[in-house]
Parts: sequence; C-alpha cells; structure tokens
Amino acid sequence: MLLNQLLNYDVVLASGSPRRKELLSSMGISFRVEVHPVDESLPENISPAEAATYLSRLKITNFPKASCKENTLIITADTIVAAGNEMLAKSDTPEEAAAMLQKLSGKKHEVITGVSLRLQNRIHDFRACTDVYFKNLTEEEILYYINRFEPYDKAGSYGIQEWIGHIGIHRIEGSYFNVMGLPTHKLYDELQKFIQ
Repeated sequence: MLLNQLLNYDVVLASGSPRRKELLSSMGISFRVEVHPVDESLPENISPAEAATYLSRLKITNFPKASCKENTLIITADTIVAAGNEMLAKSDTPEEAAAMLQKLSGKKHEVITGVSLRLQNRIHDFRACTDVYFKNLTEEEILYYINRFEPYDKAGSYGIQEWIGHIGIHRIEGSYFNVMGLPTHKLYDELQKFIQ
C-alpha cells in the first residue's frame, strides 16, 4: 500500500496553504512543510490549465538542490480559478473580492490544480480540473461572506468549504477536494506510479 511505501521517504509539502496541509494530512501521509517563495509571474498568452502546471513546476524546480536528497519526495501545487479565459487570482481588498464573486455569480467556472512531484532530478507534473456552478449571489450575500470570512488568501476569493460554498454552489463536476486546493484521489494514484 502507498502509505507503507511512503514511510521510506521524507515527504515535503512545499506549500503554506492550510487547506493543502489539512488535505494531505487527512490522506494519512506523514510530511513536513518547507516553503521557498518564487516569482509567480506568468508568461503572456498562457492558458489557465497551462498556468496551473507552470506554477507548480516553477515551485519544484526552484526548490534548493541541497534539500533534494535521495529519499526526499517533494510535492508542490498551484490552483487557478478561471472564468472563461480570465484567471482570477487572490484579492487584496474587499472591493476586489466582491468584483470576483460577482463574475462567478450565476455562472460556471473552472478550478484547475497543477501538481508536481520530485525525487532528486526526476519530476512529474499532472493536473485536475473541476467545473463549479454558482447560483446567482445577491450583493448582501457577497458582502456577508467577505466580511465574515475575509477570503483574500484564496484564488477566486472563495473557499468551497466555507459558508459561500454551502449556500452558493449548487453543482460541481469533478473533485471537490481539487477545489479546496489538492486533487487527493489523483495525487494518491500519481504518487503510487511515481515511486514504483
């Protein structure tokens, strides 16, 4: 079983996201967190799907070589929220968050998470995509959510596991956990293949 095999590795989650830590932990995987920030500027004309993998790969290739020991298994991830071809990053202000949620209101959007795995010089990338459907949100609902939950650290300015997800999302197609920031089912399968 994968969990037994992983006991032979020093598993490193290269992400400061509380949701990713929670999800990886709930998978039964023992790990430590080591974050090395990178410049997350994107090339021009990159698609949202390519952007998610580009950023996860950037984080893993910029991981210090000294930390990439023989039994060190590094996991990086990046989640992109896309409304059509527009990528919705994290917001800095209540006004930005409200504008993003207005764009998502009553429509379908995609949540794409790129994941990269590394063992010394061997790197493997994959991604998962989930379609999320919001009901029409009222201005009052949007402001209530922003004031109570301050979702500024989240792509698209919302967390599916929070109040807005409970009352506003009427359908998803794909992995729920992917929307939280880590496609756990796919990660399990890809890890199994990667360490064999």
